[in-house]
Amino acid sequence: MKNQTNQWWKESVVYQIYPRSFYDSNKDGIGDIKGIISKLDYLSELGVDVVWLSPVYESPNDDNGYDISHYERIMDDFGTMDDWDQLLNDMHERGMKLVMDLVVNHTSDEHAWFAEARKSKDNPYRDYYIWRPGEEGSKPTDWEASFGGSAWDYDEKTEEYYLHMFSKKQPDLNWENPEMRSSIYDMMKFWLDKGIDGFRMDVINMISKKEFLSSYQDYHNGSIEKKNYEFNGARVHDFLQEMNQEVLSHYDVMTVGECPRVSPDLARLYTDEARNELNMVFQFEHMGLDKIKGKSKWDLKPLRLLDLKQNLTKWQKELEQIGWNSLYWNNHDQPRAVSRFGDDTTYRRESAKMLATVLHMMKGTPYIYQGEEIGMTNVHFDSIDSYKDIETLNMYKERILGQDEKDVMHAIHVKSRDNARTPMQWDATHNAGFTEGTPWIEVNPNFTDINVEQALLDQDSIFHYYKKLIELRKQHEIIVHGKYDLILEDHPAIFAYTRTLGNEMLLVVNNFYSDNVPFILPDTIHVDNYELMISNYEVPCGEQIKEFNLRSYESRVYKLTI
Repeated sequence: MKNQTNQWWKESVVYQIYPRSFYDSNKDGIGDIKGIISKLDYLSELGVDVVWLSPVYESPNDDNGYDISHYERIMDDFGTMDDWDQLLNDMHERGMKLVMDLVVNHTSDEHAWFAEARKSKDNPYRDYYIWRPGEEGSKPTDWEASFGGSAWDYDEKTEEYYLHMFSKKQPDLNWENPEMRSSIYDMMKFWLDKGIDGFRMDVINMISKKEFLSSYQDYHNGSIEKKNYEFNGARVHDFLQEMNQEVLSHYDVMTVGECPRVSPDLARLYTDEARNELNMVFQFEHMGLDKIKGKSKWDLKPLRLLDLKQNLTKWQKELEQIGWNSLYWNNHDQPRAVSRFGDDTTYRRESAKMLATVLHMMKGTPYIYQGEEIGMTNVHFDSIDSYKDIETLNMYKERILGQDEKDVMHAIHVKSRDNARTPMQWDATHNAGFTEGTPWIEVNPNFTDINVEQALLDQDSIFHYYKKLIELRKQHEIIVHGKYDLILEDHPAIFAYTRTLGNEMLLVVNNFYSDNVPFILPDTIHVDNYELMISNYEVPCGEQIKEFNLRSYESRVYKLTI
């Protein structure tokens, strides 16, 4: 992009806001833009540089705003365009940047383009979407949608099927159509000209599908591998380079592409600065380490630390010279990190800080999901009726017929997207201070113990630990640009690594479990001087760096002169 030498996005920390659950200003139970505005000083206190705002566009809300019916209007639930303009202005006044969600693999079926497309086969907008006749009385292919069921839905008026890789109310756009692409680019310019600072691109590696749709016979003969048809298609790089040339190269912006099933090799193609596509991608390999291989996300297995270390290290090393990593534990689609990878009961505070240390000391751009900075946890609703997420509800309907309800609900308690979507816990008053109305989804009952007000008052809180991690990133170039190397790679409980820049080294040591374990500095690391930069426990004065005992979920970061 423009001004590559600056690369402010490498030095930034990003905070994701899920607006429906952040803060409600008008007592209707739904978070809104004015609510976000009222909390900007809180984000300034935390120290984040960039806010990624999940969709606030006009939408019938079948998939919580990721089904967009008008790209250039604000959903009534969230406020008005004037509210949004004020949000952008107030953020910029505080030195924060705003990144918007770009959802262009699909639209809502209530978008004007699709309303036109289904009128007739010769409508000018017909080719904005992907239509196919049935094959001998059956659907064009046996592809399955991500939310369950067939990826094809029949339109009686024109007697053809349209493709939807998600909900049937989210028809996929046809990126082979240059007029459709031009319409998308015009929409992107609309927001960029208003002054936004970039895009998070929803499932952007799904936009190229031509080679998988041109020959049904090839598909049914098995020459196209199932479950790989929808990602990283042959023309995706052409489309992204065109997007860059037509739009992104004219602005100083940050881009991050959500890319399921992307490998490091592919990620380098997407993020190589010489190729002019994206700044970074969200990959999901580490998000699949606690599920049974080859099964769905709901089929659980315990996480092995060795697997996690190996995976994160692979991404650090593979993108070391070319590309850039995005660093995250959770977002609006993932369960809460402290419940998933830490201990959300006895050692919630310690393990939340440990997880933050592991992530924020790596090379890449860290992402914080709302509530992560106060250690919000998964929610365990007793009844399926309390859940709102379409993926969760569809899974329950499919599995309840053949599985014990306790097992189904356990999987939901562990992995439902609604774990991340319960309202932000601001204080210990009614509804966690999120709303004076009835919240659109129930508040996690632990808000009386876990909330922002309490965290701000406690200098030893998870919030203040995150704040210090962010301050350290701004003060020490080595955290941004230092070379990463894993140490003690076979240790089953310790996740330790170094970062090196010039004659400086960071030693990052983390105990991933509750049992105490001894740490012994490898002989290959020679230390002249050292100082403790941050830790989640009090460290005895004068304790030697070469060998010490790690307490439950303990983290330490030392700065060394080598």
